[in-house]
Amino acid sequence: MDFHVVMWIVFGAIIAVVLALDLFVLHKDPHAVKIREALIWSGIWVTLSLAFGGALALLGDHGFGPDLALRFVAGYVIEWALSVDNLFVFAVIFAALKIPREYQHKLLFWGVFGALILRAVFIFAGITLIETFDWMLYIFGAILIFSALKMLFSNEEESAPEKGIVVRLASKLLPLRPLNVGPNFTVREDGKRYFTMLFIGLILVEVTDVIFALDSVPAVISVAMDPETREVDTFIVYTSNAFAILGLRSLYFALAGIMAAFRFLKYGLSIILIFVGVKMILTMGVPEFSVGGTTIHVPPFHMPIAVSLSVIGGVLALCVVLSLAIPRKVEKQEEKLLEGSADKAEPKPPEPEDAG
Repeated sequence: MDFHVVMWIVFGAIIAVVLALDLFVLHKDPHAVKIREALIWSGIWVTLSLAFGGALALLGDHGFGPDLALRFVAGYVIEWALSVDNLFVFAVIFAALKIPREYQHKLLFWGVFGALILRAVFIFAGITLIETFDWMLYIFGAILIFSALKMLFSNEEESAPEKGIVVRLASKLLPLRPLNVGPNFTVREDGKRYFTMLFIGLILVEVTDVIFALDSVPAVISVAMDPETREVDTFIVYTSNAFAILGLRSLYFALAGIMAAFRFLKYGLSIILIFVGVKMILTMGVPEFSVGGTTIHVPPFHMPIAVSLSVIGGVLALCVVLSLAIPRKVEKQEEKLLEGSADKAEPKPPEPEDAG
């Protein structure tokens, strides 16, 4: 049996066991996740991820080895860093839809589960495009640079997902109960099945992940790709993505109260996206062209993965240091938003026939 297949099985077993433990044992009864619990689980996911990368480094005789392990870590760090940007969006969604804290973990659990499937589609499609049409590297690189510039110059006004097109469309297509915010995704009343706002929150989380995947998947492919052969190991790209987004739930509850304090994170993420976008384009080089009679040609450039990882880690570390050294005052309203301003909402008691 191909050892890659064995590692796919091992990876699947790890994820299945941890998710089953999380859903059916530790969070069988809905409760507000405390910071201590979130930090413990964040530590567990980081430890699992690094241990997995370490195992890959030791499997040089089976098609992996230190180089692929570094690519896994680089992909994990990029995905993890970009995921932090998702957290504020999740907080806005929860506050706008008045999702109580005790139901937020369930929503994020199934949101992340759906994200695993959606990411698989994005990753396999992206890698297939690159392997079939190598000029797609130029397009993916341009997407990353455009996304970075958009992030860099975007304002920080809060969005209103409860007024967005997704909610408006869902309200026209689905029978909703706007006052019911959980604990289930559906509720039966008067013999008819209705969807709750918890289900709308799930849709918004999935849509958010699809939007962010347009940035993060090409970025991870960029650092996971062999610059000389331009081959991409699907296993490395997907597992690094999966470990990062699986730890996203715990990271949200651990950082919810302090996310807004990282004032320089947006700039750091923009720099990282520009870096990996340029790196992806330079992997192909720039074809020869003339400007004013001067011939310009940029040959393919292969950057060692250790250098890429150092740049990414250095930029993130600098952002954290600057944010701590030059803090900004976090408004009380912002703190309330991040903690979930809906905690005081009075959810409608679930009917005996509730399901979901």
